[in-house]
Amino acid sequence: MAKENSFDIVSQVDMQEVDNAFQQTRKELTQRYDLKDSGARVELDKQKHEMTVEAPSDFVAGQVIDIVSSKLVRRGIELGAVQWGEPQSISGGNVRREGHIISGIDKDTLTAINKDLKALKLKIKTQIEGDKIRVSSASRDTLQDVIAHLREADFGQPLQFVNYR
Repeated sequence: MAKENSFDIVSQVDMQEVDNAFQQTRKELTQRYDLKDSGARVELDKQKHEMTVEAPSDFVAGQVIDIVSSKLVRRGIELGAVQWGEPQSISGGNVRREGHIISGIDKDTLTAINKDLKALKLKIKTQIEGDKIRVSSASRDTLQDVIAHLREADFGQPLQFVNYR
């Protein structure tokens, strides 16, 4: 009997790297001449996985988000892991934008991925375990095909492939 090979499909974000990118962004906001005295600020809530940007205008908020995005990319975090909300007006004519950091795969996305894999008609077995999917097959080449297919597909969040055995 052939040995089963498997891997897990997950969506994880290293919050320490997000914190490092956040600290670099705060430092840059105090040093950049065009943003130094603008009143723009960023906040990070690690427990809620949320980032908040407050700025005097939507344009400045966009610049701060660009800085945050560049720092996240340098730290190896995909931009799809942060979903930015619409600008909200707050007191004093300022603007607030909240970004939610995606960690884990929700049920709807899990079922969409599972349905997509079943439609491939490959000899694989899929099993949903909490917020991840385990894919197993006798052939490693088949698993490589599944990974290649999932990298091309867009499920609205970055996917990682771990525990490849």
